[in-house]
Amino acid sequence: MKMTSFPYFDSFSSMFGVGLGVLSVVFVLLMLIALVLKGFAMWHAARNYQPYWFVALLVINTLGILEVVYLIWFRKDKRSGETKSLFNAPSPSNTDVQ
Repeated sequence: MKMTSFPYFDSFSSMFGVGLGVLSVVFVLLMLIALVLKGFAMWHAARNYQPYWFVALLVINTLGILEVVYLIWFRKDKRSGETKSLFNAPSPSNTDVQ
């Protein structure tokens, strides 16, 4: 008994030269990266008492785009209360270690 295939996937596979296995691996990798970014961003939002960002990061799924935007531009420094950017973050000093 021959199993029927998906006609749309057959045309996609022949057009781009990738199979279902490759697409599955890429999909799983994207989901793992998005999950790690979401957890890291939500952890920072909760630690810095930013409930609106926490809820937005929890509800809105953008495959990591919103999480990266938050982590780079809107994450606040817990000690000073200023927005901390990865681009202009000061280097750690030895006086911060207790």
